[in-house]
Amino acid sequence: MKTITLYPSLENVMDDFNQYVDSFFNDFRGSHSAPASRLFGRNVGFPVVDLRDTENAYIMDVELPGYDEKSIQVHVDNNRLTIESVQREETADGKEEGPYLIKERRNHSFSRVFQLPANVDPSAITAAFKNGVLNLEIKKRPESQKRLIQINS
Repeated sequence: MKTITLYPSLENVMDDFNQYVDSFFNDFRGSHSAPASRLFGRNVGFPVVDLRDTENAYIMDVELPGYDEKSIQVHVDNNRLTIESVQREETADGKEEGPYLIKERRNHSFSRVFQLPANVDPSAITAAFKNGVLNLEIKKRPESQKRLIQINS
């Protein structure tokens, strides 16, 4: 007996959603099909990103433990959003010293580039940094936001 399915299965919907999120901001470090956290792992100095879509903006949370707001740069050029940091390895008191017997702590330089969708306003991006998380609010253009149209009778 054959069954007709009127709605896609939850698994198909989640696969489609994950593909949409993965491809939303194209990552220019070689990945167009998988998030950076799966390709590079969480421990190699490549920051992982959470992205939310709200009615008025895209909200991006970038995990940057061990960094501070002075060591991070965020800039937009030709609809590309770049988040980067150049870190020197130093001791807690700010001096470069050695030789080490064991060296497990590392600060990594990184650069992530994201292609912004056409419906964002690059001049209306705000950034905040708290507890090792960089929060970016990428506002959508007013003309691209959903609006209610009044029906006259």
